[in-house]
Amino acid sequence: MARTRTPSRKQQHVQLTLTKDVSFRTKTAGFDRWDFVHNALPELALSDADASTSFLGKRLSLPLVISGMTGGYKDALAINRALAEVCESAGLAMGVGSQRQALEDKRFHGTYAVARKVAPTIPLIGNIGAAEVARLKDASPVRKLVDLIEADAFAVHLNPLQEFLQPEGTPDFGGVLNGISMLVNSLGVPVIVKEIGAGISSDVARRLLDVGVTIIDVAGAGGTSWAGVEILRSPARNRPARSVFWDWGIPTVDALRQVAALKSPARTFSLIASGGISDGLDMAKSIAFGADLAASARPLLRALKAGGKKALAAKIDDWSVQLKGAMFLTGSRTLAELSERRLFLRSG
Repeated sequence: MARTRTPSRKQQHVQLTLTKDVSFRTKTAGFDRWDFVHNALPELALSDADASTSFLGKRLSLPLVISGMTGGYKDALAINRALAEVCESAGLAMGVGSQRQALEDKRFHGTYAVARKVAPTIPLIGNIGAAEVARLKDASPVRKLVDLIEADAFAVHLNPLQEFLQPEGTPDFGGVLNGISMLVNSLGVPVIVKEIGAGISSDVARRLLDVGVTIIDVAGAGGTSWAGVEILRSPARNRPARSVFWDWGIPTVDALRQVAALKSPARTFSLIASGGISDGLDMAKSIAFGADLAASARPLLRALKAGGKKALAAKIDDWSVQLKGAMFLTGSRTLAELSERRLFLRSG
């Protein structure tokens, strides 16, 4: 099969997530299995619930990142502009999609750079795949990507499952950890390491922390199945063999609990929960499980596609109400207090 050009691949990814059912089929993120202990005597007003936080030295109104979704083809300009404008207005963090295409040529640099142009104050995160990081000789190519969007941090996405299933993938991860270590030590902005829907285990997180990574996004199974996306992109004759991997991965809650358990006074790091975050209650549970922030992509992109910036802003407002409602109903004035609240496993 001929190698698909990067811009067309990125466009296919967005179209499939918007038009096809690429959710996990037999697995959820796990939030539905857990409930908060209800506090019938919260001793505070709803208006007392403060869901603001700091990330990358900037203040956020909510502990929410709109995850990197796109860039690198013509139509991505409007998507990233709209996402960034809403993030700037709402006080949220944002990631751009993989900037691999920006290393290939300059045609679509504007589809990434627009985010900082219209959102000068938000935490903005760059993005590239691990397979590219493994081949780096030094940090200079990634530093150019940081400069392109004036990024506050740079994400390396671990996606071996996607590379394995992608028709034009690069399933070679030899040297990835060394590449990450090199970026941590020489890039000049914090390095975030994230999965893209198959989860990060405690063992992998420990190895990342050992080379100096200070921000981990578990990006677990239960939301968008990127295996499913790549299976749908594969030739029909190859799909039956690959379909067994549609639901591969560690559910988000399981990954989150594993990695959060590594936190200690001697080993501090920021933890992001993503993968199946579908409302403000999922965000609240993420915080209670040890996350510092939550991140989401497809539900927010779908809101934008359905009704533009107004619909996206309304979705974020709904999530804010839900998160603050959970804080009120658990007697939590701050996210720090919410992080101490107990969740119990639902019976039956």
